Amino acid sequence: MRKITMAASLAVMMTVMAARANAEEFIVGAQLPLTGTLARVGAGMQEGVMVAADVFNKGNGKHKIKIVTIDDESAPAKAVAAVEKLASEGAIAITGGYGSNNISPASDAANKLALPYITSGGVDDNLVNSGRKNFFRINNTAGYEKAVLGTLADMGAKSVSIIFSTKEATSDLANSVQKALAAKGVKATAHSFDPAITDFKPIVNKIRLQDKSEVILMVGYENDYVGILRAARVLKPPVKALIGVWSLATPKMAAEFPDLMPNVYGTALLPFPATFDTADGKAFAAAYKALYKKEPDYLGQFGYVQSMLLFEAIARAADKGTVKKGGVAEELRKTDRETLIGRVQFGANGDNLNFVHRMAQHQGKNIVIVWPASNATGKMVYPGKPW
Repeated sequence: MRKITMAASLAVMMTVMAARANAEEFIVGAQLPLTGTLARVGAGMQEGVMVAADVFNKGNGKHKIKIVTIDDESAPAKAVAAVEKLASEGAIAITGGYGSNNISPASDAANKLALPYITSGGVDDNLVNSGRKNFFRINNTAGYEKAVLGTLADMGAKSVSIIFSTKEATSDLANSVQKALAAKGVKATAHSFDPAITDFKPIVNKIRLQDKSEVILMVGYENDYVGILRAARVLKPPVKALIGVWSLATPKMAAEFPDLMPNVYGTALLPFPATFDTADGKAFAAAYKALYKKEPDYLGQFGYVQSMLLFEAIARAADKGTVKKGGVAEELRKTDRETLIGRVQFGANGDNLNFVHRMAQHQGKNIVIVWPASNATGKMVYPGKPW
């Protein structure tokens, strides 16, 4: 009986190995900023993309994914060139992109080439309202706005100074938050800045002397946050909290700017150190640690989710023989799945209908989720400033 069992097990193993040996391989292009101003966030997303390919390939005997990555150098023209190059190398879809101004022309190029394009790196609503047929996004401005407004409501803030970049996505979010706060009777004063500036002292000084707000909300990107926090640390405005949005509550920022991050808030899906309860989450965390020898962060989580949804759509289309007939985009449109960022369903414009972000706070060496209460891993430190 033992011999029969061993023989049966061997036969199963040989069948699996044979299936893997004959698995059909599909090339997926990753267009990402690995150099330039967005290099740090691009690298984080790239890690998630590679983890998704690793997990998918190990768990799928019929189909394999090969990732080909091209650095778009954080520049729109290079992003377009990257997509065109990836298509010429056989990519059947694109995952990646960071920054709405890069994603917009890159996804236009993908659309012309009939390539599905999926991202978590751009929140400008024009991305989903411009008629791109094969564009998909798993996060959006509305989800970030809910996290900011929910956190400010829990703080009981009566006045907020909003410092925002004049780029389209940041302007849209800042204006929308300002309008929502005004409707709730919260005094919200907005200060725009050109993306090229690096000296934020004049704006922070205005907040210190004129606004005298309880909270500073920063709507920009990593380099902007660093500049604002440096200016605030020097001028010490009488605020109770400083909040940012994307790319701020990350282990990388804590490690690289330990004097600026204490008590600062930013959107994040994961605490640090990260914890996972689901089988999908545990597979992601195990593969991430094996590949990169560190704890995963939320940028990797976004890259993982968008890429895994794409790979699963490719597999379903391959089973139906529709990969070259628009089947990948069609399968993405049918997506309805619980993921590491919550339930994902795409509307007719390709936007995720269910996205709600979470707010985290740098506390010591940890990143603690503080909003919403249902996902909180600790209590917010309020008032709390970096100085």
